[in-house]
Amino acid sequence: MSSKKLNIPLAWLQLTFDKRRLLAAISGIVFAVALMLIQMGFRDALYAAAIQIHERLDGDLFIVSDQYQYLVATRTFSERFLDQALAEPEVEEVIPVYLSLATWENPVNDKEIAIFMMGMDPTDRPLLIPEVLANQDQLAMPDQILFDQGSKPDFGPVRQMYEENGEFATEVSRKRVEVSGLFQIGISFAADGNMVTSDRTFLEILPYRQRGLIDLGVIQLSPGSDVEAVRERLVNKLPEGLEVYTHQEYMDYEKGYWAIRTPIGFVFNLGVFVGFIVGAVIVYQILYTDVTDHLSEYATLKAIGYSDNYLFKVVLQESIFLCVVGFIPGWLISTGVGIFTRKMTLLPLYMTWERASTVFILTAGMCIVSGALAMRKLRQADPADIF
Repeated sequence: MSSKKLNIPLAWLQLTFDKRRLLAAISGIVFAVALMLIQMGFRDALYAAAIQIHERLDGDLFIVSDQYQYLVATRTFSERFLDQALAEPEVEEVIPVYLSLATWENPVNDKEIAIFMMGMDPTDRPLLIPEVLANQDQLAMPDQILFDQGSKPDFGPVRQMYEENGEFATEVSRKRVEVSGLFQIGISFAADGNMVTSDRTFLEILPYRQRGLIDLGVIQLSPGSDVEAVRERLVNKLPEGLEVYTHQEYMDYEKGYWAIRTPIGFVFNLGVFVGFIVGAVIVYQILYTDVTDHLSEYATLKAIGYSDNYLFKVVLQESIFLCVVGFIPGWLISTGVGIFTRKMTLLPLYMTWERASTVFILTAGMCIVSGALAMRKLRQADPADIF
């Protein structure tokens, strides 16, 4: 029988010889795959949730204070600096935006909960959200707000109340407001809910905030402008204490805050590493035990002329079989966990082919490395000693 015909059957027979051992190996890989996928899923969901508002901002450049940490933790600066940006010939419009947390009162049980609030001139268009654009005229009226229906249920049955009764009143930071429309963004780790209002209503809700001291400057350039060149000129023109970002840089900065400056990113990456190590140890133990238990059979093959490289290929095939058989149920389990978590927490937790491919490669590497380590026992086997 040729080695080509023997390779795959031998590897598969070795794995299936002891069903309990095979089940233990597959269970370990399933656990490792599911853990890595879930940890990476939560990590990516955190980053995606952190920039949901940033993605919808209609601007080419963004001005923030150099004390800016993330969207909910900002430092104000004077709106007059936007006039300096407006002096650039490529700048078509500058839009001042107010950002802050406020206190939302549940209209059903009067329970108070923090909500993220954005305030802007109703004639400006900094947000590419269809529902916000359609209700700008409504926001121009006093005490009108738009509520994010992707917020947590703790804010009350706002969507249901609006769809059944139309506009209704509630309180934000003890000020009476009217919910005059809904839009959809979703929650993040920094805020459980969002609302949009006019700059006038924003300052009435938070009277301690001073008009003209804004949190974000949105700059819209004329089509075809060199965004990086304009950014460089603004960096040199504006005073110290301000930062100018392109759209992508602004989103990267926000994601970087959660990934680097908080322990959250580290914890999720550590979970991926732990999953990899656990899976590698389990696969190594299974393959090592398999090689040890069948050492006489391997020695026989060596005695009749099969090389160590051939036997290594057999163990390598066992590793690949374990990788494929263990990955599929691990992927299915993590997908189910993601769907359940998304429904319960409203986080944008989705399974992506990129993430699945990454974990498959990690799993394959984990199995191959474990097989290579287990092969050391086989290389030491001398047919003369065994027989």
